[in-house]
Amino acid sequence: MEFRRLGRSGLNISEISYGNWLTHGSQVEEDQAQACIKAALDAGITTFDTADVYANTAAESVLGRGLAGQRRESLEIFTKVFWPTGPGGPNDKGLGRKHIIESANASLKRLQTDYVDLYQAHRFDRTVPLEETFLAFADLVRQGKVLYIGVSEWNAEQITRGAAIARELNVPFISNQPQYNALWRVIEPQVIPASEREGISQIVWSPIAQGVLTGKYKPGQPLPEGSRATDEKGGANFVKGFLRDEVLERVEKLRPLADAAGLSLAQLAVAWVLQNPNVASAIIGASRPEQVHENVKAAGVKLDADLLTKIDEVLDGVIERDPALTRTP
Repeated sequence: MEFRRLGRSGLNISEISYGNWLTHGSQVEEDQAQACIKAALDAGITTFDTADVYANTAAESVLGRGLAGQRRESLEIFTKVFWPTGPGGPNDKGLGRKHIIESANASLKRLQTDYVDLYQAHRFDRTVPLEETFLAFADLVRQGKVLYIGVSEWNAEQITRGAAIARELNVPFISNQPQYNALWRVIEPQVIPASEREGISQIVWSPIAQGVLTGKYKPGQPLPEGSRATDEKGGANFVKGFLRDEVLERVEKLRPLADAAGLSLAQLAVAWVLQNPNVASAIIGASRPEQVHENVKAAGVKLDADLLTKIDEVLDGVIERDPALTRTP
């Protein structure tokens, strides 16, 4: 495993991190989830990402059980706050002070830890003053419950505003967690330049485009049984935008390039996002331990400029780059 600094901070994280969105507490049974966590640990992954909303808090509990007994100082545990949790009361969502403080305390209990290394605003909240949000984060940092602050899917203007307030409050705001892969590049025009100016790194989700970049989905063929595209619990909603024949045909044309590089399509996809110097880590998920073992082989892989150019040529016409698609509902 290779390690990178997160933002302009002293925190080192594994360049492949393990996330349990859409799997633990939902798609995957407990024993299989624990096997995946063990596989991640065995592979040298030290960075684990979750959120209170995943499986309505169950995913945090699964991760807490999976990491119990590990040396806490050897791990980086990340979670998030924003989306509704619990019974859905009026303060069970958003980035108001009450929800942030209560959610953080509840997450620590589920994760079985005294602190999280990174606490992330899961989306931008237009209904709450940004100063209130960051003051709540600052208090958690002062209390030692949170070491660093991050955000997820914030646009360039939101990141810049947040960074200014974080500086005033001396809050270590160091990361953004966006969707990013060879097909979805909406952070490149604005978010990455703004992040670089503010000393913020990207921790990217969906590096394999919800499985599309692995080549498992074939143009003109039925969806594989048991795949994310057939998951009625929410997974299908995230992958369907990529399931166009014109996209799947281009992905098939990447296979010879991956073969020539000695990589699987999944490894090529994960390695591709790690070529961006503003990316500190790529989050992988898994429903089976072998998926972890497969994807971690992308760690430390360097893709030459010629190969990166060929990937762009193959995918030209199906790459999404519109920065307006980084948005909060």
